[in-house]
Amino acid sequence: MSDAAQPTAAEVRAAAEAVKTALDRHLAAVERRTGEDDPAVYEAFNQLAAAAEAYDELLYDRYDEVTPFEIPGAEDALPPYTGPEEPNAISVLIRRDYTLAEPQRLLAQAQRVEAADPGAGTGTGEDASGTVPGALGILFGEFEPDEIASRHKEFGLEEGDSTLWVTASDEPADPGDWLESPFEHVDPQQVVCRFDVSAVFDEELDDDADEVDDVGEADELEDDLDTDLDEDGDLEPLDADR
Repeated sequence: MSDAAQPTAAEVRAAAEAVKTALDRHLAAVERRTGEDDPAVYEAFNQLAAAAEAYDELLYDRYDEVTPFEIPGAEDALPPYTGPEEPNAISVLIRRDYTLAEPQRLLAQAQRVEAADPGAGTGTGEDASGTVPGALGILFGEFEPDEIASRHKEFGLEEGDSTLWVTASDEPADPGDWLESPFEHVDPQQVVCRFDVSAVFDEELDDDADEVDDVGEADELEDDLDTDLDEDGDLEPLDADR
């Protein structure tokens, strides 16, 4: 970036002041919050995120420095809840992903179910337990999804990401109304709560732990070197027995 295109020091200072103002506004909104999903807090959060991002960009462009904090963008959070305060109905939307880690184990489990109940494969095709799609149909027809989730290794499955959303409404849906497209008409502002499970979160924790371990190993190496220095600061020859 050329010097002419760089922000001025005054612009960086103004952006820093905007962050301070946004921080005060966010704290005031939190102190006055009227509920768990107060729209004023949500708005103040987004304003703070925008101000911090602008300051970070200007600081980097001008001084090649960054801020030590990161605020998630608005797209990473659900909008404030605007559904009924006393809902008469809720919907629970669940998605669980699995990898078919051991297809033979899956087939064997389906064959056991089919042997105990010959009618278990009805509607899934002839010799259903001999194919992966047929075996899945048998197992998910025999066991509740929660039981499969808790016993997934027995069925040759490996867990992937999962998410659970609870939405609220004034009236329950008419029978059969949404069966053709169960997840198509979800209003994010009707979501009461949401729970996500992903290997991404574990990887982030592992990366942080690796960084701590690296620092620890570096400190240990430095300590080892310190013990090999003589009084003049020169390295002493290592003992052959060490």
